[in-house]
Amino acid sequence: MRVISIRGAITVEKNTSENILDNTTKLLETIIKKNNIKSKDIISVLFTATSDIDSAYPAKAARQMGLLDCSLLCFQEMYVKDSLSRCIRVLLMLNSNKSQTEVNHIYLKEAKVLRKNI
Repeated sequence: MRVISIRGAITVEKNTSENILDNTTKLLETIIKKNNIKSKDIISVLFTATSDIDSAYPAKAARQMGLLDCSLLCFQEMYVKDSLSRCIRVLLMLNSNKSQTEVNHIYLKEAKVLRKNI
């Protein structure tokens, strides 16, 4: 086993708690499903959110999904002129037998523009 990381991002339509949590759940569930991850293997999840998202911590969605044994941390993303708005990004660290090149990074909704090669 080794530690690998998986990245992902999603945009939200509205700065509401419900919309933030629903979209974060969708992103995490997609990452977990596409990479066949068991929750016991997740070490930590780091979240960033653009400054226009402030109605809920994205990490709350992970706890509501039952991710109780991993570390979670939310950050405000640094401002970059003309960058994508209403965006939540995630970096998931986990124990895996896969190599870093075998993982599926997930970019949903408007965040697909961040990784056009995926």
